[in-house]
Amino acid sequence: MTPVTVAFAWEEDADRALGLPAYASAGAAGADLRANFADRGGIDLSPGARALVPTGLRLAIPDGYEVQLRARSGLALRHGIMLPNAPATIDSDYRGPLGVIVMNSGDAAFRIDHGDRIAQLVVAPVVRAAFAEVATLDDTARGAGGFGSTGRS
Repeated sequence: MTPVTVAFAWEEDADRALGLPAYASAGAAGADLRANFADRGGIDLSPGARALVPTGLRLAIPDGYEVQLRARSGLALRHGIMLPNAPATIDSDYRGPLGVIVMNSGDAAFRIDHGDRIAQLVVAPVVRAAFAEVATLDDTARGAGGFGSTGRS
């Protein structure tokens, strides 16, 4: 498989030693993003609080692709650290700073330090739809059945 090239540029005050996003294993779908605080410090996230964590990066995504940001499963399980807008979508025409909205849904304060892995970045193809108004929709077995309408098992 030929990789898609996503170009990155550093913010002026970023710590370049942290490196670009990287895959932790050969089969990883997401590349780890690190917190990159200009003051090299960190933040304490109280239960229920959310914050925009800087990565020190800007990116250029090829046309026809998006970048999705997702929570790291270990942080979610052990500490309740989630991305409230996950998966977050970054469009191919965005060139601003790359930040990650994190939220502490856990019971205890959580510290995010400079260099911590805070999220995963997934590159995905985008399918653009044509939207059409119709008078009626076709019938299906499920029909208008909403949440839970297909049963429990």
